[in-house]
Amino acid sequence: MESIPFYKYQGAGNDFIMIDQRQHQWILRSDQALVEQLCDRRFGIGADGLILLQNHPGFDFEMVYFNSDGREGSMCGNGGRCTVAFAHHLSAIGESCHFLAVDGSHDAKVSNSEWVELKMIDVTHVERGSGFYYLNTGSPHYIAFVENADQIDVVQAGRAIRYNERFKAEGTNVNFTQVTDQGLKVVTYERGVEDETLACGTGVTAAALAYHLQRNGQHGVHEVPIQVKGGAMAIRYTATEQDFKEIWLCGPAKLVFKGQVKK
Repeated sequence: MESIPFYKYQGAGNDFIMIDQRQHQWILRSDQALVEQLCDRRFGIGADGLILLQNHPGFDFEMVYFNSDGREGSMCGNGGRCTVAFAHHLSAIGESCHFLAVDGSHDAKVSNSEWVELKMIDVTHVERGSGFYYLNTGSPHYIAFVENADQIDVVQAGRAIRYNERFKAEGTNVNFTQVTDQGLKVVTYERGVEDETLACGTGVTAAALAYHLQRNGQHGVHEVPIQVKGGAMAIRYTATEQDFKEIWLCGPAKLVFKGQVKK
């Protein structure tokens, strides 16, 4: 029986199985059942998602991301940062890189061995609803501002929004966001995982931009410290008249362990 070498990474508690496929193809995009089994926390390795590091012409590498349900997902910010840390660990890149993901090309910087900054896509449209903001930062996110994020039943409240009439077909991630003296505190329900995760990179990015609009922020460069259940992160961005540019998702990306698993 073939064994797959893997690495386990976490970015602020958002954890991923990383597989190097530059020389050998261990997993196909169609291997939904296998990916789901590997991500299972009781019968597999356990993770919020699985990521393939692959070669792609014109880029340092390609990141292929699967949710824990085994389906190929939309962009995962913390997964992207962990992929960069993984590529750096393998000496596939230096302190900066240019890679391809499902939502297009990304630049990233490795500040030290455990801190990675990832450039996100520009955001040109934000929907302001009754008590919420809705925007796409590589993945779709619903942002609701709350008084105390720690008192929210994230799974119950998040699932009610994710499966409501508007979103149930495609799903949305849901972020309950609290304004603090230090910045923001964010808790997230993730589609595809269908549970609360300790951090969500595209989610905290969306929360920071929604916060800018909520407080009628000025044009220019801003940085927002963000606390998630898995640790401390930050979003740096430039606000213009029309959109948000130069959006950088910053946070920890750490190797947890490596091993082999039977296919």
